[in-house]
Formats: sequence, structure tokens, C-alpha cells
Amino acid sequence: MNAPSVELVRIAEPDRLFIGGRWIDVEGTDRLRPVNPATEAALPDVAAAGPAEVERAVAAARAAFDRGPWPRMAPSERAAAMRRLSAALQRRATTADSCWLAQVGVPVWMSRGASAGAAGLLDMYAAMAETYPFERIGPAQGIACDTAVVVREAVGVVAAIAPWNGPLASLLVKLAPALAAGCTVILKPAPETPLEAFVLAEAAEEADLPPGVINLLPADREASDLLVHHPGVDKVAFTGSTGVGLHIAQVCASRMARYTMELGGKSAAIVLDDYDPAELGPALAPLVTMLCGQACINFSRILVPRARYDAYVESLASAMQAVTVGDPEDTATMMGPLAMERHRDKVFSYIERGRAEGARIATGGGRPAGMRRGYFIEPTVFADASNSMTIAQEEIFGPVTAVIPYASEEEAIAIANASEFGLSGGVYTQDTDRAYAIARAIRTGTFTQNGREFDLTHPFGGFKKSGVGREGGVEGLEAFCETKSVFLPRVPTCLQVG
Repeated sequence: MNAPSVELVRIAEPDRLFIGGRWIDVEGTDRLRPVNPATEAALPDVAAAGPAEVERAVAAARAAFDRGPWPRMAPSERAAAMRRLSAALQRRATTADSCWLAQVGVPVWMSRGASAGAAGLLDMYAAMAETYPFERIGPAQGIACDTAVVVREAVGVVAAIAPWNGPLASLLVKLAPALAAGCTVILKPAPETPLEAFVLAEAAEEADLPPGVINLLPADREASDLLVHHPGVDKVAFTGSTGVGLHIAQVCASRMARYTMELGGKSAAIVLDDYDPAELGPALAPLVTMLCGQACINFSRILVPRARYDAYVESLASAMQAVTVGDPEDTATMMGPLAMERHRDKVFSYIERGRAEGARIATGGGRPAGMRRGYFIEPTVFADASNSMTIAQEEIFGPVTAVIPYASEEEAIAIANASEFGLSGGVYTQDTDRAYAIARAIRTGTFTQNGREFDLTHPFGGFKKSGVGREGGVEGLEAFCETKSVFLPRVPTCLQVG
């Protein structure tokens, strides 16, 4: 497999959109213009959908669901088509990896092979579709009927809306279970990072799914809002900021549309007193700087025992200083740039806010020396921070973390829970019994001892303002199903065994 490179970014149909099983011309002239955050150079621009394309995409997905074969196929038939889609996408994996590197600045060590791995979600849900009990027979306590069939049916037309930090994986974790359930899907990438969605649409064309099962709708936020409001969309699956998620939830609630949301985080790592300070920095620095901190699960609060506070701060600051920041295409680079100029400015504003509120920068806080182009930032550690500070309460979405002292495990738990978010978390200790007890006390959707696992074979999602519902695992499939109870006097012939 070739290493990802900006030079390998290739889009076959940049001027058209894949809707209803074919590439169509757009009515307007608007374009989405991604930028390489490492060099500030323009990347290939692509057609942007407008109101007319929103209507066409919804109509195509609606027709495919209401009258097409996809939701009426046997799960094994859908599984076979999903495996064709996975294979077609894996043949384009280097191109998709290159798009991620070019648009987001993800280092080559992280982007290489990522798209092939994400395509594996299609295979996982294909296998699940073949074994999942979409029809379950049981006894009924009725008057005329003594048999009940509990059926899981596809929710309908799905708008899958992805963020800019992990464009392809965020689409696939919605698309794969939706297809397995029998839904039809409209793919809506972020306007800053549309390219992987075009690659996915190329794979869908090759896989020859029925027309309208997968539709591509790259659009700005105005057209996206039309999609969310559209009465022809049965469900919105969204990953992104909490603010946008709250708006989508209100729109969906107003028309009783279904939705799942994976939103922001302010995850805390609790360090217990048996964990060696010298080991803490090397263990945590990669989990703060992954994706240049632009991951909702990153540890942006580090809670450490007050008695050894200075040692823990020194260990983390030293490890963050050792993180190599630079060109994403350089194999020595550990952390690339922030994805956008406006986002870099936002992260710097949080750093200034931390200083103003009395926190001390132990390392970082500025632009790396010698980097005059690109949206680069130094890995940053705040010391002398309290949980009431803005930097400890609001999602910064950058390689910035605050080290907060605590006096007892009870106080650490209280600090970790004193947040409007609840997405991820962790505890650093050699005692698994203590780790599990703390995990059960923290109001968060994912929790790990001595690390931070992200395993979509299991459910992923958040408490509180970190989201609604779960992606991944069997729960991810069930999120795209409606449940129906059918009462009958006997088991129908099609469900009888033997």
C-alpha cells in the first residue's frame, strides 16, 4: 500500500454529485474549496449541493426505500452488496487516506491504512445482518392471538452527517449499520472536508447497489439545514459540535424524526496515587495530541493527587515537549496542524482565556518556532488549573490539557463528573478493582483503565450533552431500526422451522 500523500488526492467526478445511482450535474455554481492546513494551499474543489440537489437526494432515497428492493431484500443479500462496497472502497483506500491527510493534516503514520480499516465496518455489519434476529417469535397473552412476532424494521431514509475531523470513518459508522438494517442513506460530509465522501460514492457506483440506496450531498450549512428539516428524512445521524447537535435535535423533535448524536467531550483522566509519575507523561501525551487534539475523546482534563502534583505536571510537560510537530507527510511527524485557520484562532483564544483566569502554562501555548505557514500550534499543558475555569469546562478541540489537583478519590470523581459532557474517560492505576469502581461512578459513555480504547465493535456514545444513542456494536444496528409487534393466532409459514 502506498503512503498517503497530497499528490495522490484524486476525485473522478468533482463537478457532479452521485444521486439516484448516477452522477448528476448540479444546478448552481457554488463550490466547496478545501485547504491543506499544513501549507495553506488549495486542494481540489468540488461541486456543492443547493436546494434543488437536496430535493433530488431526498426523492431518490425516498423512492429507493418506499418502492425499491433494498429494504425488502433478505439480510444476506444486503450483506453481499455491503461486502462489494467494502472491497471497492478498499481498492481506493490510499486515495481516501491521502484525502484525510491533505484536508485535516493527519500525520502519515496515522492516515496510512485508516480508510481500509474504516471500510471494515461494512464487513462487520454485513456479518451482523446475517445473524441478527430481525424477527423474534414469542408467546402472546391476547384473547384471539397467542403468537407474537417482534420485528425490527428499517427506520427509513437516513441523513448521515459527518464532522470534519474524521470524515470517512464518521460516515461509515452510520452508513454500515443503516445499510444492514435496510435503510437508504444520504451522505452529508462537512463542507471543509468533502473529498472522502466523493471517493465513497465512487465505490458505491462500482458496487452497484440499487439506485438511491446511497446518495452524495456535499453542502454548506444552509443546504444541510434544509436536509434536517425535510419531511422525507426519517432519521438524522449526526456527529459534530454540541451546539449544532442541539439545533438538529430541536428540529427533529418538532417533526418527531428519529436521531442519534455523537457530540462534544471534556474527558477526564483520573490518575491514582499508585501510578508512577515518570510513566504518566509518555502514556498521556499521545492521547492529548492525537489528531492535533481534534478528537472528542481526547483527555483534556488530567486529575492528579495533590500530594504529587508537581511531579505529574513535570512528567506530562516533558512528554508534550517531545512531541514532534511538523509536515504530515514526514514519517517523523507525530502531530500535524489544526485543520483550519479559524479553528487555530479559536484554540489560541482559549489559551489566552486560560492565562487570564490564572492558569499557568507549563509548556506550549504558542506557534512552533520556524513554522511560518500552516495552522500549527504547540502541544500545551496548563498547570495550577481549577475545574471551574473555562479551559476545564468548554471543549477546546486542540492539543491543550489542564492538570487539576484533587485530595481524595471522592473529590476526583466529583471533579470528573462536574461537566456538561460525558463522552469518554480513563483512570491510571495498577489496581483493576479500584479502576472498575471509579468507572462505574463516572457519568460517561466510555471508560478505560491505563489508556483510551476506541473500539466500534462495542457501543460508543455519550451521557449528558455528549450525545444521544450509540454508534458501534449491535446497538449501532438497532439505532437504525423501528420495533413492531405483530399478533397472530399462529406462527406464519415463512417463519416456521423444519
